[in-house]
Amino acid sequence: MPRVKVLMLRAPGTNRDVDTRIAFEMTGAEVDDALVSELSRREKRLADYQILVIPGGFTYGDDISAGRIMANEIRLRLGGDIKRFVDDGRLVLGICNGFQVLVKTGILPGVSGRGSQPVTLTNNDSGKFECRWVYLKVNQESPCVFTMGMEGMYIPVAHGEGKLVAEPEVLEKLNIAVQYVDAAGRTQAGYPYNPNGSVKDIAGICDPSGRIFGLMPHPEDFIRWTQHPRWTREKPREDLLGLQVFQNAVDWAKSI
Repeated sequence: MPRVKVLMLRAPGTNRDVDTRIAFEMTGAEVDDALVSELSRREKRLADYQILVIPGGFTYGDDISAGRIMANEIRLRLGGDIKRFVDDGRLVLGICNGFQVLVKTGILPGVSGRGSQPVTLTNNDSGKFECRWVYLKVNQESPCVFTMGMEGMYIPVAHGEGKLVAEPEVLEKLNIAVQYVDAAGRTQAGYPYNPNGSVKDIAGICDPSGRIFGLMPHPEDFIRWTQHPRWTREKPREDLLGLQVFQNAVDWAKSI
């Protein structure tokens, strides 16, 4: 069986692509990368891949607002291609800056007309860049393909604009995939467990199909136990790794 093919969409300022590539390659996937311009000029074809991922970083320096310039670039130059990609049952993952991009293109949350932006990610309540490890709880009722069979993760965040906000009527429709919790798995634990002040402790959401997933924390930063900040002092726990996010995606994509 041919290997699952993953395309990482980059822009100037992307800096988490190598880590994301390693995570996908550990699951047996074949990983390629491209700029929006390469896809719009048909130098590479989105249809040749089963998974599209926008990794973390600070695309275009996060000028204007985090992810906005890349979001506009995608919306104006690749909108039709991405619609066909999603309509064909393929997967899309956005991590940190990639999540910001998906929200600002209107690709997520997918609860209103495509192209609109019913939610946003804005400045952390702390008023500073947050770089810390966080506990996540997986919503067992979520249709998210990427978190199937998972209960939680312990992975780091690294962002200045990660607070998800939306009007109440939109919040009711969101497919919440992962939430910030404390070490005991409790929501509403406050800062620093929720590092940015996101409403409902939201760390990641998916579209109604479960095939488009965006999250602020970095699962690619904890794919081996030796990356854990207390790996020499604690007993290994594979269930906290972020690697399962990538494995779930690749396993699902094998059927496409």
